[in-house]
Amino acid sequence: MAFFSLLRRVYLTIYNWVVFFGWAQVLFLALSTLKESGHQHVYRAVERPLQLAQTAAVLEIFHGLVGLVRSPITATLPQIGSRLYVTWGILWSFPEVQTHVLVSSLVISWSITEIIRYSFFGVKELLGFAPAWLLWLRYSTFMLLYPTGITSEVGLIYVALPYIKESAKYCLRMPNKWNFSFDYFYAALLVLAFYVPGSPHMYQYMLGQRKRALSKSKRE
Repeated sequence: MAFFSLLRRVYLTIYNWVVFFGWAQVLFLALSTLKESGHQHVYRAVERPLQLAQTAAVLEIFHGLVGLVRSPITATLPQIGSRLYVTWGILWSFPEVQTHVLVSSLVISWSITEIIRYSFFGVKELLGFAPAWLLWLRYSTFMLLYPTGITSEVGLIYVALPYIKESAKYCLRMPNKWNFSFDYFYAALLVLAFYVPGSPHMYQYMLGQRKRALSKSKRE
């Protein structure tokens, strides 16, 4: 049991710091490109590290399923799923939106959030605790960064809608051997609809997490 616990801590420490450096690279490239070339070039500068860092989050679903972490899948899955959808289903799939100014706000919001989150868990796994200032950042910065990130996600999906409809990419038309049709445009509208109840619910969930975490910190 002790060996398994040690192995778990080593793995999670490595995982958190590797992804931390991935997001740090994304933020550095985004800010430097924004300063030197403008928002139109941010996506091209961050595309590969953004895709790698965001896709690595899929492992967090696995971590929750096998009990490596205590984060509930019901909270983890929607967050990771929506981000993967925007990363691959919108930004990568429809180059027409890659130069939009919302890409910059999206990337900056995501990367700052994840730099704080992964450093928090990386330090906690490594040392067994996290400094009070890092704990505060982990459970406070979302109050600004979650709204800016969600607004950017919704905005980019909305901006992509005409291109989704015109291209008919990922659509499956009848007749076919599966006797099934799928329209990616209506799927995108459905995703947008999920943001309406989902975003306030997630924000309230994170506020609850913040209250519990900071209250526990004060007691200790």
